[in-house]
Amino acid sequence: MRLFGRYDGVARPIVTYGSNPVLHRRCTEVTAFDEGLRRLVLDMFASMEAADGVGLAANQIGVDARVFVIDCPDADGRDVMGYVVNPVLTVLEPRDGEPAEELDEEGCLSVPGPYAELSRAFRARVDGVDTAGKPVSIEATGMAARCLQHEVDHLDGTVYVDRLPAELRERLLAEAAGPGGDLPA
Repeated sequence: MRLFGRYDGVARPIVTYGSNPVLHRRCTEVTAFDEGLRRLVLDMFASMEAADGVGLAANQIGVDARVFVIDCPDADGRDVMGYVVNPVLTVLEPRDGEPAEELDEEGCLSVPGPYAELSRAFRARVDGVDTAGKPVSIEATGMAARCLQHEVDHLDGTVYVDRLPAELRERLLAEAAGPGGDLPA
């Protein structure tokens, strides 16, 4: 998989929860593997970096396309950096001594500010293609596996707060909106 310089793209504004329907529905499969897709990936890396994130799905910058980028440490502290077009998530069986799931705090650039504990699989893999349509795969553990699951959720129209109990979700969305409440629920 060829990675692009993260600084070559243009940072785009992050879509917040409830502000754009593309964040709340399954994104469209990518069928055009062209310069526009390459620029999108570059812009996504730049947008993620500018927002101080560890992952970003295309719909988080308002683009209806099944693409995500990550730059996140795994359970051993190694940096997992990459992108996948048209990803398919597989939750993997734990290896000797690994937990099946891990309960940890999770946050989201589209719900700025608050974090909440959420259980996710400890080991996961995503298979898809790169910007040229060639097969790629990312397998990860720990936080990077959480990131893979979080970003594929986005592309399926699910934000992490949607997985939380309604009362907690409403509190986190209110906290993210801050005074004036500009984040719709």
